[in-house]
Amino acid sequence: MKNVLILCAGLALLSSCAASKKQKAELANLQSAHEKTLADLNNCDKKTLDLQSTIKSKDADLANKVNQLSDLQSQIDYLKKTNNNLLDRMSDLSVVSKQGAESIKKSLETLNEQTKYVNNINNQIRSKDSLNLALVMNLKRSLADINDQDVQVEVKKGVVYVSISDKLLFNSGKFDVNPQAEAVLEKVAKVVNDHNELDILVEGHTDAVPFVSGVLRDNWDLSVLRATAVSRVLQTKFGVAPARLTAGGRGEYAPKDDNATPEGRKSNRRTEIILTPKLDQFFNLLSSGQGK
Repeated sequence: MKNVLILCAGLALLSSCAASKKQKAELANLQSAHEKTLADLNNCDKKTLDLQSTIKSKDADLANKVNQLSDLQSQIDYLKKTNNNLLDRMSDLSVVSKQGAESIKKSLETLNEQTKYVNNINNQIRSKDSLNLALVMNLKRSLADINDQDVQVEVKKGVVYVSISDKLLFNSGKFDVNPQAEAVLEKVAKVVNDHNELDILVEGHTDAVPFVSGVLRDNWDLSVLRATAVSRVLQTKFGVAPARLTAGGRGEYAPKDDNATPEGRKSNRRTEIILTPKLDQFFNLLSSGQGK
């Protein structure tokens, strides 16, 4: 009988040791998974913040769609909450359950998907920046013989602006395009016709000096008709597809310089041809990451 008791005690001790080793091994696996999850979380946090900062600099017309990126932050917050739950469970030296291991696996899979989405957005932004650089180079090369004060090419808010002085385009107070200005518009049209992936926004701008003439009640009327006139020349004479063109007038309400000086008013009297990415392509890029 004594031998039997000794044997039972030995078996119990061996069983306890085996359980302890299993517990330590599974705890080590959990610790490793937690550290990788935390590293991926930190990496995803950084990339998400960088992405949000870049997109916020884009034109205000994209603002509504950019808000969809907040869904990405919500998903990351959920993953952080899951990670905190894992930390709480680690404080208890109990064996990780099958359900807990599955939760870690799903968290890692979700992180991988979100990382791919963020990388895709960043690649598209870099591609767009490269396109803008090529556009600026082509436009400046094409307009090299034009006075820099009359035509300026620059990148603002992530899109390319071609700013043409009203002195070159129109007679004072008029909205018919001068024949000599058509040579400039032809050069711009040749470049934009090589980039069908872009839309063209034509904006008319004036100074703040009050203006009334005939049917024109104010500077706003004048700026709209000047933008329409430039758009019509681009369409009818130089083959720019009208579906790509948008004409708008901003009057005196988006000045480049101070209207209190003659030089400032001269700078403000301009027409801007703005080359923008097609919004549906950008929106499709954003929505492609939703639901992942």
